[in-house]
Amino acid sequence: MKKYKQLFIILNLLLLLSYFAWAVIQKETLLKKGQLVLLELAPVDPRSLMQGDYMQLRYKISEDFDAKGMPKRGYCVVRLDKNGIADGLRFQKHRSPLNPGEQLIEYASSDNRGIHIGAESFFFQEGQSKKYEKAKYGGIKIDSNGNSLLICLFDEHLLKLE
Repeated sequence: MKKYKQLFIILNLLLLLSYFAWAVIQKETLLKKGQLVLLELAPVDPRSLMQGDYMQLRYKISEDFDAKGMPKRGYCVVRLDKNGIADGLRFQKHRSPLNPGEQLIEYASSDNRGIHIGAESFFFQEGQSKKYEKAKYGGIKIDSNGNSLLICLFDEHLLKLE
């Protein structure tokens, strides 16, 4: 019986490590091949006593729509301008219909906190808050399935804040 117990633990550990490796590979692929999209930010307080310096992000695109009556999960359909800035068109439950020139960004919704698109926090080195207070856009990479990953913040002149 002890031998089966050890085998069960080893199999579970291998499954867990495989899932972790798959998730890392998926994020790395998104970083390399994903399309950069800029989402306009809505202002939020950039400090937390428990977590250090960080900026809690709210995207203006999620404030343009009423979350009541929307599905808990779905897709935000956006169209990009020549600078890569997203303009929100609509929210929909499924990936289709999708017109030419439109992109998908997956969202999640809660009853009392609105719509969440991508990462909601951007952490930075302590003492760097002045630099990130100028942030006007959140730069995310998206793929054709609507998966997104926050990579950096940009100022009003579309310069990357580093």
